[in-house]
Amino acid sequence: MPSSKPSIAELRAVCQPPAVVGRRSDEHWAGRLYMRGVSIHVTRVFVGWGFTADAVTISMLAVGLIGAAALFIGGVWPAVTAMLSVQAYLLLDCVDGEVARWRQTESARGVYLDRISHYLVESLLLIGLGWRVGQGDRGIWLAVGLGAAIAVLLSRLETDLVDAARAKAGMTAIGDSGSDLRVRPLRWLRRVFDFIPVHRITGAVEVSVLITVAAVTDRVRGDLAASRALLVSVALVAGLVAVGHLLAVLVSDRLR
Repeated sequence: MPSSKPSIAELRAVCQPPAVVGRRSDEHWAGRLYMRGVSIHVTRVFVGWGFTADAVTISMLAVGLIGAAALFIGGVWPAVTAMLSVQAYLLLDCVDGEVARWRQTESARGVYLDRISHYLVESLLLIGLGWRVGQGDRGIWLAVGLGAAIAVLLSRLETDLVDAARAKAGMTAIGDSGSDLRVRPLRWLRRVFDFIPVHRITGAVEVSVLITVAAVTDRVRGDLAASRALLVSVALVAGLVAVGHLLAVLVSDRLR
């Protein structure tokens, strides 16, 4: 049984191996940049308190939902609340996996809860953005937010369903491998997006920061132009990413 009072070095060796922090698709850039440095200390506290990985994941979902709910209120401070909540959500997203690896309790249930949390929080953030910019014409802007949320969900499902399809066909999970594209235009587009990662504005961390910047801009200008422009941009990018990602999966070796 692992120690309930491990050192930071012991935790880092087990909970943050290179195979985890070096993942291209599953490890968020903010995790590598700063959050893993914070999360390991929180993990040490939670391990000492006896928290389970699933309990941390449920806490992550609750914090993310609080952030999304804040966006249904107009103004700057609700946007700041959403941004800070998403940072806490990212922190707990790191911690739940670290607790699971330390306690050796990684499970399909934990992965499922984690995926559901991401689906809910990331989609509700965009729906909340649609609601907050809809003064005087809520139906149209809420529809744009819903469309952006659906596109983001499709992109996530397109990724997760690769492993589901492979499992159904009796094949092993593939992870980051097998993603090389055989169609030259799509390879070129991937290089463009790697160089200018505009697709990241659909992520919870990025969009929550941009929502806050837009809210401050709106306050200074006295209108909602910045937030509306952000929502339209996110919706367009999310739609393009959903279509492009589907094509990329179909023409790669991930389903072969």
